[in-house]
Amino acid sequence: MIRIILIDDHAIVRTGYRRLLDAEPGLQVVGEAASADEANALVLRTIADVALVDLSLRGSSGIEAIRGMLTRCPTLKVLVLSMHEGAGYITQALRSGALGYLTKHCEPSEVIDGIHRVATGKRVFSPEIAQILAQEAADGNDAFSHLTPREFEVLRMLVQGESSTGIASSMHLSQKTVLNYLSLIRQKLDVENDFKLLHLAARHGLVDISHAIRA
Repeated sequence: MIRIILIDDHAIVRTGYRRLLDAEPGLQVVGEAASADEANALVLRTIADVALVDLSLRGSSGIEAIRGMLTRCPTLKVLVLSMHEGAGYITQALRSGALGYLTKHCEPSEVIDGIHRVATGKRVFSPEIAQILAQEAADGNDAFSHLTPREFEVLRMLVQGESSTGIASSMHLSQKTVLNYLSLIRQKLDVENDFKLLHLAARHGLVDISHAIRA
């Protein structure tokens, strides 16, 4: 029996996954969480084999949830199921410890197969994700490859409109630490200000380009 925890901020989505997975022989959903903090608490009180994780959560993203869960439970296998197809999200999720990455366009059978594969330590990617990774590797063009997962999370929250105070609160950091992170991120990405940082993020799929234009 593969024991699964669901990490998604939409209750109706978790309910759909639970019904799908509990109906499959050999799979059992043993817990749910809607945020990174809830996910971190969940792995301490639940015995699970696989975590199915969305990257869009309340407050900190699924990338932070992955880091936190694997720190607390290193044997947990993580499969991302997300709408995000930007190379930065994919790379950082894998660097944080995810074994697989599927898009929410995939068929239910692909989710079930992906869970079985990551449970045995195998990697699994949706075709479009594999193509993005291959193209980034060929081009040597991952703009965010020099960022740590924590720096990437600070960048993600900033370009999505969060203030330094809000980032500090969500990530349980001091505002000074967040400002230090932002300074280091600008240096690593060789940008002078937050406006250029926003447009760099938009070009690489980290934030919707219409958001960048309105900003």
